[in-house]
Amino acid sequence: MAEQTPATDERAVRRARRQALIDAGINPYPIKSVVTAHAAELEERYGALEAGEDTTDVYSLAGRIRALRNQGKVAFIVLEDCTGQMQLFCRINNLSEADWALLGQLDLGDIIGATGPVIRTRRGQLSLAPTSLTLLTKSVRPLPEKFHGLTDKEVRYRQRYVDLIMNPEVKQTFVNRSRIISSIRRFMEDQGYLEVETPILQETLGGANAKPFTTHFNVLDQDCYLRIATELHLKRCVVGGLDRVFEIGRQFRNEGMDLTHNPEFTSMEAYCAYSDLDGMKELSEKLFQSCAAAVGKGNVIDYQGAQIDLSSPWRSATVAEIASECVGEQIDLDTPVERLRELCTANGIEWAESWGSGKLIFELYDELGEKSIVNPTFVCDYPVEVSPLTKRKDDDPRLTDRFELIIAGHEYANAYSELNDPVDQEERFAAQVAAKAAGDEEAMEYDADFVRALEYGMPPAGGIGYGIDRMIMLFCDEASIRDVLLFPHMRPEKREVAKPADDGKLDSGLSREAALELLKKYNEDPFHVAHGETLEGLMRYYAEREDPENVEFWGQVGLLHDLDWEKWPDAVQHTVKTAELLAEAGANPALAHSIQTHNCDQNAELPKPEHIMEKWLYATDELSGLIQAVAKMRPSKSVTDMELKSLKKKFKTKSFAAGCNRDIIRQGAELLGIELDELFTSVLEAMKAIAPVGDIYAEN
Repeated sequence: MAEQTPATDERAVRRARRQALIDAGINPYPIKSVVTAHAAELEERYGALEAGEDTTDVYSLAGRIRALRNQGKVAFIVLEDCTGQMQLFCRINNLSEADWALLGQLDLGDIIGATGPVIRTRRGQLSLAPTSLTLLTKSVRPLPEKFHGLTDKEVRYRQRYVDLIMNPEVKQTFVNRSRIISSIRRFMEDQGYLEVETPILQETLGGANAKPFTTHFNVLDQDCYLRIATELHLKRCVVGGLDRVFEIGRQFRNEGMDLTHNPEFTSMEAYCAYSDLDGMKELSEKLFQSCAAAVGKGNVIDYQGAQIDLSSPWRSATVAEIASECVGEQIDLDTPVERLRELCTANGIEWAESWGSGKLIFELYDELGEKSIVNPTFVCDYPVEVSPLTKRKDDDPRLTDRFELIIAGHEYANAYSELNDPVDQEERFAAQVAAKAAGDEEAMEYDADFVRALEYGMPPAGGIGYGIDRMIMLFCDEASIRDVLLFPHMRPEKREVAKPADDGKLDSGLSREAALELLKKYNEDPFHVAHGETLEGLMRYYAEREDPENVEFWGQVGLLHDLDWEKWPDAVQHTVKTAELLAEAGANPALAHSIQTHNCDQNAELPKPEHIMEKWLYATDELSGLIQAVAKMRPSKSVTDMELKSLKKKFKTKSFAAGCNRDIIRQGAELLGIELDELFTSVLEAMKAIAPVGDIYAEN
């Protein structure tokens, strides 16, 4: 957060006061402090004290000054400790000369100690009347005035310590987080589960399909991973005779960040020998009800405007049942593939010729059904096509013995009847190794020791994994995972803000008509012209928000960014010829400079994006192409009905629109200092805002 001059001056004043205290022999950071009571405790104990009544009950409080008002021979301080606030009613006759003088050297944010009797003022305010004051910590940086209303949440996440000071509701969220996790631990122990600890630093990657963080163990000269799951070590415990085990711990996945994902997160996995999915359902119902009670809630809670009933029993429904409800007719694995394709098309869901009935039904559920679920629902019987590593059901091998717990459209748990056949496990590991060799960075490795453990025999077991952070979000009514993580992962803080290329109004030297005529002169393919117009629309959209004075200049940067590509399609020299063409047309050199920045990754001699305009050009060029490719697959051929979920799914599918460079899209987000999910959301909203411009595949 950039420092403003007044704040800088205030810091200088406070530093001077700090030094004055030291010069006067007062230590502004003493070792010793005394606390014999807290604000909330006194509020409860003396709630019946009458207005104007004094006591001789002396206590020592300590906390941060949140308000300070001096009125001659009396002063009022609002002291805040970890439980609440208490007024200090300071009178000159009750304090020593030194302590009264100290009052004049205190600032908002200082931490002080106060000792004195409890009273209630004539105006009815319960107070402590100090007979002594002690400065415990001198604050040399002033607290912000309106941190609660700060729209840039990144500053609040990065400076969580200030967020906690300024926003009581944020502090309460993390108090509740602690209570919930404690209640989970007590609940599991009461159910007979043994808490164990498994390695975070692991030699073999397994337990989930995810890209890991890697590190190196110097002593053994060994490459290691930070764990992505606790599954395989917990199952080893079950093999060893620890029939009920659980672990609450951190997992690390080197993947993206969005509203429900952080690369470092907390999960709980639990395994119960001789149990099954019914046992995991019963465990889940009681666990969630216990968590609600831990934060003082009943079985009906509010989450993001929805009322959720946690009362037992919870619904169990198959993937096919929920998909049927959404499409308005009964469908299952025996429904003709042609009909399932028609239903997908009718609901704006793209499909592939290679998909069987199981995959088509799952897509209908995934796109339409999951978000329709409000109350807790165990979604069961996933088709084997979308869950190939799971045990098949005995009565229908086309389905798997698995459930996901869905609440308010989000997944909170994933449970399985655990695989305990060592030969089957060995074959699945081999398939994962083959997938990794083929380039799948998220595939698991072959864990020979785990196969050996299964060969000794693991009893039939039910297993489940819970997303603890998502559970905290649910019970604290928070929409973002960052709001329930004290210190969410952040990009490196940028100390300097890039300055505009020109301090005044930017003039391209061309009219919009002349720029369009120039584009059409060197681009005969209507697609290339349409792509230029798409980028023009996007750049004008962002200019209205970022730089309203220069909307026209931004627009021409977008319109002409690929001016030379059709006739001179050389990746390295791209935009070099553009500069020549623009110079011939009498354009301002600044126009060519801004355009050239979007090809700097191919040609190191070209300028890099520095102005916010240039960063948006870089970020939107490739991503808009991917969005248009996704739109082409939709029945409407338009972005107007496209959901973020569909875009993210296609982004992860490397074979889809393979010409769209995913790394450039990621770099665009980094240039702008935003998360990839934020970039997707923003550009998709911008594409919808400028439509029908950009809907190059839609029928007119």
